[in-house]
Amino acid sequence: MNATDRTPADLLRSALATDPARPLVTFYDDATGERVELSVATFANWVAKTANLLQGELAAEPGERVALLLPAHWQTAVWLLACSSVGVVADVGGDAGAADHVVAGPGQFEAGLACSGERVALSLAPLGRRFAQVPAGYADYAVEVPGQGDVFQAYGPVDPESPAVVVAGAELTGAEVVERARADAPGLGLGGPGARLLSALSYDTWEGLSAGLFAPLAVGGSVVLCRNLEQVGEDALAKRIESERVSATAR
Repeated sequence: MNATDRTPADLLRSALATDPARPLVTFYDDATGERVELSVATFANWVAKTANLLQGELAAEPGERVALLLPAHWQTAVWLLACSSVGVVADVGGDAGAADHVVAGPGQFEAGLACSGERVALSLAPLGRRFAQVPAGYADYAVEVPGQGDVFQAYGPVDPESPAVVVAGAELTGAEVVERARADAPGLGLGGPGARLLSALSYDTWEGLSAGLFAPLAVGGSVVLCRNLEQVGEDALAKRIESERVSATAR
């Protein structure tokens, strides 16, 4: 974290420079039993590859809109930071028909076909598995992203005052995302570096995006992102909170 950071991508670069080995996103899907832990370095590598896919293969340009038809998931978090890196607008749950490109997960492929631009499908299966049969009209993220470069260089500087995220109808610039995330941190129990927040909130509101990614990133903390947490009993949840060294929760 750095006082001069003005975009979410800046926050990630600062985290990478400060402590690349620490956990950043730990993801649970309690419907499948999946657990994935990504350090800052591993997460940043996924972001770089995805940003290269976005800028290079999809030819996305700053100011264009990418409809993210995805749930709260570690790969969604990657796409949010990749969009910030390129300077495109991440429209969370947005109208595919009004978007320049679409990234969709299971249950959203039909809706995503309304986009006339490039379309990318995510299986969201454990271990990021490929599709056995790719949805018609889409490229398979798990096929396209591994061959992308590990270092990303934007074609031009990203303007922190340009739109960066749209969620629940509210449009935020990169600078506003950073400012709001920092302001949210104390109320979420994120006291600073090393704080660890368990979030079961969806990504379809600012509160979910902040708790599930931006606020922990803004203060040098980390998130335990839980999907389908309602399938876990209170005893199992208490054990998770203890084993993951969680210091605060957002449910």
